[in-house]
Amino acid sequence: MRRTIPALRWWIGAALFASTIINYIDRQTLSLLAPFLKVEYRWSNTDYAYLVIAFRFAYSIGQTILGRLIDRIGTRRGLTITVAAYSLVSILTSLANGFYSFGFFRFLLGAAESANWPAATKAVSEWFPKHERGLATALFDSGSSVGGAIAPFIVLWIYFRWGWRPSFAVPGCLGVLWLVVWQWLYYPPALHPRISDAERQMIASDRADSGLVCNPRLRWRDLLALPQTWGVIVAKTFTDPVWFFVADAADLGNFFGGGVSGHLIKQGWSLGEARKAVVVFGGIGVTLLIPTIFTTNLFLITALFALSTFCYASFSTIANVLPSDLYPGEAVATVSGLSGTGAGLATIVAFYLIGHYSDRRQATTTHAFDPIVVVAGLVPLAGMILVLLLVRNTEATRRGLVRRI
Repeated sequence: MRRTIPALRWWIGAALFASTIINYIDRQTLSLLAPFLKVEYRWSNTDYAYLVIAFRFAYSIGQTILGRLIDRIGTRRGLTITVAAYSLVSILTSLANGFYSFGFFRFLLGAAESANWPAATKAVSEWFPKHERGLATALFDSGSSVGGAIAPFIVLWIYFRWGWRPSFAVPGCLGVLWLVVWQWLYYPPALHPRISDAERQMIASDRADSGLVCNPRLRWRDLLALPQTWGVIVAKTFTDPVWFFVADAADLGNFFGGGVSGHLIKQGWSLGEARKAVVVFGGIGVTLLIPTIFTTNLFLITALFALSTFCYASFSTIANVLPSDLYPGEAVATVSGLSGTGAGLATIVAFYLIGHYSDRRQATTTHAFDPIVVVAGLVPLAGMILVLLLVRNTEATRRGLVRRI
C-alpha cells in the first residue's frame, strides 16, 4: 500500500506556483535581452513593439481557445501539453536569426503560455474547498511576481557568459524538469493514489455542496448568456491592464485577498459576501493612485502606489478565483480563458492609448501621465461596480447551471 502525502492539495498548489514562475521566466527573456538584441539586429523601437504585440495577441486569443480545450481533455493532460509546448518554443527560440523568426517564435510562445492560468484555475477548482480557493489562487498567481523578479538573475547571468541563444534555451529546460514532477504528482482527487481518505472526503463534500446539477457541457453561447460570465470577464478586463501600469510585484495583496476571503467564509459569511467584500476593498483602494498627481513628495507617492497595488492585487486574486467559485469543473478553464482574453485585449488597447496620449501631452509640455493615472485609478472602481451587479444569484443559479454565491 502506498503512503499518503499529508495536505496533498498544497503540494499541488506549490506545483502550480512553480509552473507560473517558469512561465514568467520564459516570457521575460526577450524583454531582458532586448537592449542587446536591438543592437545586434538593428531593431527599432517599433520593431520591438511588434514582437511584444505578437506575443500579447496570441496570448489573449489563446486563453479562450485553450481554456476550452483544457476543459475537454482534463487538467493533468492540459497543463502537461501547455508546459511542454512553451518550453519547446523557448528552446527553439535560440535558433531565431532575425525579426521575422523572432516574431514567429514569440507568437507561438504567447499561444502556448496562454493556457497556464485557465489550467491552474481548473486545478484549484478540483482540489481546494471554497474557503481555501482564494489562498490557493493567490499562491499560483504570485508566481508571476516571483518569476519576473528572478528572471534577470538567471537570464542575464547566462547571457554574459554564453550569449543570448543559451539564455532562451536553458530557461526552457526548466519546464521539462517540472513536467517530470507534474506527471508523478497530479491526478484528480478521486483517483489519486497518495491522497488520504480525510482529504478526499473533505474535497468531495465541498463539491457535493456546490448546488450544481448534472448538465450537458455548457457551450460558449450558453456561458456568454449568463451575467455571471460577464462578471468574471469584467473582473479581469478592468484590472489586468492597470497591473501593467502600476505594479511589478504585489504578492502581499494577492495573499491578503485570498486569505481574508477564506477567513470570512470560515466566520460564516456566504461565498458571495466574502468574495465581494474583497472586490469592494480592491476597487476603492486602487483609487489611491489618483492623489499621486497632486503631490511631489516622493515618500507619499511611493506609499500611495504601494497601497493601491496592494488593493489591486487583492481584487485580482478574486477575479482569478471566481471561475472556480461559480462554474462546474467542465467549464472552469473555459470561463477563465474568456476572462483572460478580455484582459489581454484590453491590455493591448491600454498600451496603445497610454503611448498615444502620453506622446500628445508631452508635445504640449503638460504632465503626460496625469490623465492616465486618473483613469487607472477609476477603471477598477468601474469594474467593481459591474462585478457587484453581474455576479449574483439568478435563474441560472436556481437551475443549477452556476453555483450559488
